Amino acid sequence: MKKPGPLFLLIICGFFIHQNIQAQRKMMTPEFLKKGDTVGILATARKIEMATLQPGIKLLESWGLHVVIGKTIGKEDHQLAGPDWIRATDFQEMLDNPSIKAIWAAKGGYGTVRIIDRIDFSNFKKKPKWVVGFSDMTVLHSHINNMGIETMHALMAMNVKTATPEAIESLRKALFGEKLEYKMADHPYNKNGKASGEIVGGNLSVLYSILGSKSEVDYKGKILFIEDLDEYLYHIDRMMMNLKRNGYFDGLKAVLIGGMTEMNDNDIPWGKDALQIIQDILKDYKIPVIFNFPAGHIKDNRAMIFGKTVSVDVNESGSKVTFE
Repeated sequence: MKKPGPLFLLIICGFFIHQNIQAQRKMMTPEFLKKGDTVGILATARKIEMATLQPGIKLLESWGLHVVIGKTIGKEDHQLAGPDWIRATDFQEMLDNPSIKAIWAAKGGYGTVRIIDRIDFSNFKKKPKWVVGFSDMTVLHSHINNMGIETMHALMAMNVKTATPEAIESLRKALFGEKLEYKMADHPYNKNGKASGEIVGGNLSVLYSILGSKSEVDYKGKILFIEDLDEYLYHIDRMMMNLKRNGYFDGLKAVLIGGMTEMNDNDIPWGKDALQIIQDILKDYKIPVIFNFPAGHIKDNRAMIFGKTVSVDVNESGSKVTFE
Protein backbone atom coordinates (compact mmCIF):
# COMPACT_ATOMS: atom_id res chain seq x y z
CA MET A 1 0.00 0.00 0.00
CA LYS A 2 1.36 3.40 -1.00
CA LYS A 3 2.30 5.67 1.88
CA PRO A 4 0.45 8.99 2.08
CA GLY A 5 2.39 11.86 0.58
CA PRO A 6 3.60 14.94 2.51
CA LEU A 7 0.84 17.17 1.11
CA PHE A 8 -1.85 14.76 2.31
CA LEU A 9 -0.27 14.58 5.77
CA LEU A 10 -0.02 18.37 5.92
CA ILE A 11 -3.74 18.72 5.09
CA ILE A 12 -4.70 16.15 7.74
CA CYS A 13 -2.53 17.80 10.37
CA GLY A 14 -3.97 21.20 9.50
CA PHE A 15 -7.50 19.86 9.88
CA PHE A 16 -6.85 18.44 13.33
CA ILE A 17 -5.00 21.56 14.46
CA HIS A 18 -7.99 23.68 13.35
CA GLN A 19 -10.38 21.38 15.18
CA ASN A 20 -8.24 21.51 18.31
CA ILE A 21 -8.04 25.32 18.22
CA GLN A 22 -11.81 25.55 17.87
CA ALA A 23 -12.32 23.15 20.77
CA GLN A 24 -9.86 24.98 23.03
CA ARG A 25 -10.78 28.55 22.13
CA LYS A 26 -11.50 30.52 25.26
CA MET A 27 -13.75 33.51 24.69
CA MET A 28 -12.99 36.74 26.54
CA THR A 29 -15.82 38.12 28.67
CA PRO A 30 -15.88 41.91 29.03
CA GLU A 31 -16.30 43.22 32.56
CA PHE A 32 -19.91 43.18 33.68
CA LEU A 33 -21.35 46.51 34.78
CA LYS A 34 -21.79 47.86 38.28
CA LYS A 35 -23.61 50.93 39.59
CA GLY A 36 -21.78 54.11 38.64
CA ASP A 37 -20.51 52.75 35.31
CA THR A 38 -21.11 54.59 32.04
CA VAL A 39 -22.96 53.34 28.95
CA GLY A 40 -22.64 55.04 25.58
CA ILE A 41 -25.62 55.17 23.23
CA LEU A 42 -25.01 55.70 19.51
CA ALA A 43 -26.34 54.82 16.07
CA THR A 44 -24.27 52.69 13.71
CA ALA A 45 -27.01 52.50 11.08
CA ARG A 46 -30.38 54.28 10.76
CA LYS A 47 -31.02 57.80 12.00
CA ILE A 48 -32.84 58.42 15.28
CA GLU A 49 -33.87 61.44 17.33
CA MET A 50 -32.95 62.09 20.95
CA ALA A 51 -36.59 62.08 22.11
CA THR A 52 -36.98 58.44 21.09
CA LEU A 53 -34.15 57.44 23.44
CA GLN A 54 -35.55 58.97 26.62
CA PRO A 55 -37.14 55.73 27.95
CA GLY A 56 -33.84 53.91 27.41
CA ILE A 57 -31.82 56.65 29.10
CA LYS A 58 -34.16 56.68 32.09
CA LEU A 59 -33.95 52.89 32.34
CA LEU A 60 -30.16 52.90 32.55
CA GLU A 61 -30.22 55.72 35.09
CA SER A 62 -32.73 53.75 37.20
CA TRP A 63 -30.11 50.99 37.37
CA GLY A 64 -27.53 53.44 38.71
CA LEU A 65 -25.69 53.86 35.41
CA HIS A 66 -24.48 57.02 33.70
CA VAL A 67 -25.23 57.69 30.04
CA VAL A 68 -23.19 59.32 27.29
CA ILE A 69 -25.00 60.19 24.06
CA GLY A 70 -23.10 59.74 20.81
CA LYS A 71 -22.61 62.36 18.12
CA THR A 72 -24.69 60.27 15.71
CA ILE A 73 -27.93 60.82 17.65
CA GLY A 74 -29.95 63.41 15.72
CA LYS A 75 -27.63 63.28 12.71
CA GLU A 76 -29.13 62.60 9.29
CA ASP A 77 -27.79 61.48 5.93
CA HIS A 78 -30.92 60.32 4.11
CA GLN A 79 -31.75 57.05 5.95
CA LEU A 80 -28.53 56.94 7.94
CA ALA A 81 -27.46 58.59 11.19
CA GLY A 82 -24.90 60.72 9.41
CA PRO A 83 -22.29 59.84 6.78
CA ASP A 84 -20.21 56.69 7.20
CA TRP A 85 -17.22 58.58 8.57
CA ILE A 86 -19.28 60.20 11.33
CA ARG A 87 -20.84 56.89 12.39
CA ALA A 88 -17.44 55.19 12.32
CA THR A 89 -15.81 58.02 14.28
CA ASP A 90 -18.56 57.98 16.90
CA PHE A 91 -18.18 54.23 17.40
CA GLN A 92 -14.38 54.46 17.44
CA GLU A 93 -14.36 57.15 20.10
CA MET A 94 -16.66 55.17 22.38
CA LEU A 95 -14.68 52.01 21.73
CA ASP A 96 -11.45 53.73 22.80
CA ASN A 97 -12.93 55.69 25.73
CA PRO A 98 -11.92 53.77 28.90
CA SER A 99 -14.69 55.38 30.96
CA ILE A 100 -17.40 53.83 28.76
CA LYS A 101 -18.05 50.24 29.86
CA ALA A 102 -20.72 49.31 27.30
CA ILE A 103 -21.84 50.57 23.89
CA TRP A 104 -25.60 50.30 23.36
CA ALA A 105 -27.05 50.58 19.87
CA ALA A 106 -29.84 53.12 19.62
CA LYS A 107 -31.38 51.57 16.51
CA GLY A 108 -30.77 48.99 13.79
CA GLY A 109 -31.93 49.14 10.20
CA TYR A 110 -29.01 49.01 7.78
CA GLY A 111 -25.60 50.61 7.64
CA THR A 112 -23.27 48.95 10.17
CA VAL A 113 -21.55 46.92 7.46
CA ARG A 114 -20.62 50.21 5.76
CA ILE A 115 -18.42 51.23 8.71
CA ILE A 116 -17.06 47.94 10.06
CA ASP A 117 -13.83 48.06 8.02
CA ARG A 118 -13.11 51.61 9.22
CA ILE A 119 -12.94 50.55 12.87
CA ASP A 120 -9.62 49.93 14.65
CA PHE A 121 -10.23 47.28 17.32
CA SER A 122 -6.65 47.28 18.67
CA ASN A 123 -7.45 48.88 22.04
CA PHE A 124 -10.74 46.99 22.30
CA LYS A 125 -8.95 43.65 22.01
CA LYS A 126 -6.70 44.56 24.95
CA LYS A 127 -9.60 45.62 27.18
CA PRO A 128 -12.97 44.66 25.67
CA LYS A 129 -16.29 46.20 26.64
CA TRP A 130 -19.85 45.12 25.98
CA VAL A 131 -21.31 45.84 22.55
CA VAL A 132 -25.10 45.57 22.88
CA GLY A 133 -27.90 45.36 20.32
CA PHE A 134 -29.46 43.13 17.69
CA SER A 135 -30.70 43.20 14.08
CA ASP A 136 -28.11 45.14 12.02
CA MET A 137 -25.70 44.84 14.97
CA THR A 138 -25.27 41.23 13.85
CA VAL A 139 -22.35 42.56 11.77
CA LEU A 140 -20.56 43.60 14.96
CA HIS A 141 -21.53 40.46 16.88
CA SER A 142 -20.00 38.29 14.16
CA HIS A 143 -16.94 40.46 13.52
CA ILE A 144 -16.10 40.67 17.23
CA ASN A 145 -16.72 36.95 17.77
CA ASN A 146 -13.82 36.31 15.41
CA MET A 147 -11.63 38.22 17.87
CA GLY A 148 -12.61 35.76 20.62
CA ILE A 149 -14.69 38.33 22.51
CA GLU A 150 -18.27 37.97 23.74
CA THR A 151 -21.03 40.42 22.81
CA MET A 152 -24.61 40.96 23.93
CA HIS A 153 -27.59 40.30 21.66
CA ALA A 154 -30.39 42.28 23.30
CA LEU A 155 -32.97 44.98 22.77
CA MET A 156 -31.80 48.41 21.66
CA ALA A 157 -32.38 51.78 23.29
CA MET A 158 -35.33 52.63 21.04
CA ASN A 159 -37.10 49.36 21.99
CA VAL A 160 -37.41 50.04 25.72
CA LYS A 161 -40.79 51.75 25.47
CA THR A 162 -42.45 48.71 23.87
CA ALA A 163 -40.39 45.86 25.36
CA THR A 164 -41.88 43.37 27.81
CA PRO A 165 -40.78 43.54 31.46
CA GLU A 166 -39.13 40.15 30.94
CA ALA A 167 -37.02 41.46 28.06
CA ILE A 168 -35.95 44.50 30.08
CA GLU A 169 -35.09 42.38 33.11
CA SER A 170 -33.04 40.02 30.93
CA LEU A 171 -31.00 43.00 29.70
CA ARG A 172 -30.34 44.08 33.28
CA LYS A 173 -29.26 40.56 34.23
CA ALA A 174 -26.97 40.30 31.22
CA LEU A 175 -25.33 43.68 31.82
CA PHE A 176 -24.73 43.02 35.50
CA GLY A 177 -23.55 39.44 35.07
CA GLU A 178 -26.49 37.53 36.51
CA LYS A 179 -27.46 34.07 35.27
CA LEU A 180 -29.50 33.79 32.07
CA GLU A 181 -31.82 30.82 31.61
CA TYR A 182 -34.90 30.55 29.41
CA LYS A 183 -37.67 27.96 29.47
CA MET A 184 -40.16 27.62 26.63
CA ALA A 185 -43.29 25.61 25.93
CA ASP A 186 -43.10 22.81 23.41
CA HIS A 187 -43.52 23.68 19.72
CA PRO A 188 -44.72 21.19 17.09
CA TYR A 189 -41.64 21.81 14.91
CA ASN A 190 -39.11 21.36 17.73
CA LYS A 191 -36.55 18.57 17.43
CA ASN A 192 -35.76 16.90 20.73
CA GLY A 193 -32.26 16.44 22.09
CA LYS A 194 -29.51 17.91 24.22
CA ALA A 195 -26.49 19.92 23.18
CA SER A 196 -23.84 22.25 24.52
CA GLY A 197 -21.76 24.77 22.63
CA GLU A 198 -20.90 28.38 21.92
CA ILE A 199 -23.87 30.43 20.73
CA VAL A 200 -23.53 32.65 17.66
CA GLY A 201 -25.82 34.15 15.03
CA GLY A 202 -28.33 36.97 14.87
CA ASN A 203 -30.36 38.37 12.00
CA LEU A 204 -30.57 35.86 9.14
CA SER A 205 -30.44 38.50 6.37
CA VAL A 206 -27.34 40.10 7.88
CA LEU A 207 -25.63 36.74 8.42
CA TYR A 208 -26.38 35.91 4.78
CA SER A 209 -24.97 39.26 3.63
CA ILE A 210 -21.59 38.79 5.35
CA LEU A 211 -20.93 35.23 4.14
CA GLY A 212 -17.50 35.07 2.56
CA SER A 213 -16.29 38.24 4.27
CA LYS A 214 -13.86 38.52 7.16
CA SER A 215 -16.84 39.15 9.45
CA GLU A 216 -18.26 35.67 8.78
CA VAL A 217 -18.30 33.37 11.82
CA ASP A 218 -17.12 29.76 11.80
CA TYR A 219 -20.29 27.80 12.62
CA LYS A 220 -18.58 24.45 13.25
CA GLY A 221 -19.43 23.06 16.68
CA LYS A 222 -21.61 26.07 17.50
CA ILE A 223 -25.23 26.66 18.45
CA LEU A 224 -26.84 28.95 15.88
CA PHE A 225 -29.56 31.50 16.66
CA ILE A 226 -31.45 33.16 13.80
CA GLU A 227 -34.31 35.67 13.50
CA ASP A 228 -35.59 38.05 10.85
CA LEU A 229 -38.07 40.79 10.03
CA ASP A 230 -40.00 42.04 7.00
CA GLU A 231 -38.61 39.59 4.45
CA TYR A 232 -40.36 37.87 1.58
CA LEU A 233 -40.93 34.20 2.30
CA TYR A 234 -39.02 33.08 -0.77
CA HIS A 235 -36.08 35.18 0.48
CA ILE A 236 -36.11 33.15 3.70
CA ASP A 237 -36.03 29.98 1.62
CA ARG A 238 -33.22 31.34 -0.57
CA MET A 239 -31.06 32.29 2.42
CA MET A 240 -31.64 29.01 4.23
CA MET A 241 -30.88 27.03 1.06
CA ASN A 242 -27.64 28.96 0.63
CA LEU A 243 -26.56 28.08 4.18
CA LYS A 244 -27.54 24.45 3.63
CA ARG A 245 -25.81 24.03 0.27
CA ASN A 246 -22.61 25.59 1.58
CA GLY A 247 -22.50 23.23 4.56
CA TYR A 248 -23.08 25.78 7.29
CA PHE A 249 -25.58 23.51 9.08
CA ASP A 250 -23.42 20.39 8.86
CA GLY A 251 -21.33 20.93 11.99
CA LEU A 252 -23.89 22.69 14.19
CA LYS A 253 -24.76 21.43 17.68
CA ALA A 254 -28.25 22.99 17.74
CA VAL A 255 -30.38 25.72 16.19
CA LEU A 256 -32.59 28.30 17.93
CA ILE A 257 -35.25 30.05 15.84
CA GLY A 258 -36.35 33.43 17.17
CA GLY A 259 -38.99 35.79 15.85
CA MET A 260 -39.78 35.54 12.16
CA THR A 261 -41.81 38.73 12.18
CA GLU A 262 -44.00 40.57 9.64
CA MET A 263 -43.11 38.35 6.71
CA ASN A 264 -44.31 39.16 3.19
CA ASP A 265 -45.65 36.98 0.40
CA ASN A 266 -46.21 37.42 -3.34
CA ASP A 267 -49.50 37.49 -5.22
CA ILE A 268 -48.88 33.82 -5.95
CA PRO A 269 -48.25 32.48 -2.39
CA TRP A 270 -45.00 30.70 -1.58
CA GLY A 271 -47.04 28.00 0.14
CA LYS A 272 -45.25 27.85 3.49
CA ASP A 273 -44.74 30.33 6.29
CA ALA A 274 -41.26 31.17 7.57
CA LEU A 275 -41.25 28.57 10.32
CA GLN A 276 -42.41 25.85 7.91
CA ILE A 277 -39.65 26.81 5.47
CA ILE A 278 -37.01 26.55 8.18
CA GLN A 279 -38.46 23.36 9.61
CA ASP A 280 -38.39 21.69 6.20
CA ILE A 281 -34.77 22.65 5.53
CA LEU A 282 -33.55 21.54 8.99
CA LYS A 283 -35.57 18.32 9.22
CA ASP A 284 -32.76 15.98 8.15
CA TYR A 285 -30.16 17.26 10.63
CA LYS A 286 -29.76 15.15 13.76
CA ILE A 287 -29.55 18.10 16.13
CA PRO A 288 -31.93 19.79 18.62
CA VAL A 289 -33.98 22.65 17.17
CA ILE A 290 -36.06 25.15 19.18
CA PHE A 291 -38.73 27.24 17.49
CA ASN A 292 -40.21 30.48 18.85
CA PHE A 293 -37.21 31.26 21.01
CA PRO A 294 -37.96 34.62 22.70
CA ALA A 295 -35.55 36.89 20.84
CA GLY A 296 -35.55 39.03 17.72
CA HIS A 297 -37.89 41.69 16.38
CA ILE A 298 -40.51 40.97 19.02
CA LYS A 299 -41.52 42.75 22.21
CA ASP A 300 -40.23 39.88 24.34
CA ASN A 301 -36.66 40.13 23.04
CA ARG A 302 -34.60 38.37 25.71
CA ALA A 303 -30.90 39.06 26.10
CA MET A 304 -28.25 36.55 25.06
CA ILE A 305 -24.48 36.60 25.35
CA PHE A 306 -23.00 35.57 22.02
CA GLY A 307 -19.76 33.64 22.35
CA LYS A 308 -20.90 32.14 25.65
CA THR A 309 -21.29 28.38 26.04
CA VAL A 310 -24.92 27.39 26.47
CA SER A 311 -26.69 24.11 27.12
CA VAL A 312 -29.84 23.22 25.20
CA ASP A 313 -32.42 20.67 26.35
CA VAL A 314 -35.45 19.99 24.15
CA ASN A 315 -38.11 17.40 24.98
CA GLU A 316 -41.87 16.83 24.87
CA SER A 317 -42.51 18.98 27.94
CA GLY A 318 -40.71 22.01 26.52
CA SER A 319 -37.21 23.36 26.08
CA LYS A 320 -34.57 25.09 28.17
CA VAL A 321 -31.53 27.17 27.24
CA THR A 322 -28.99 27.90 29.98
CA PHE A 323 -25.99 30.22 29.68
CA GLU A 324 -22.88 29.13 31.59
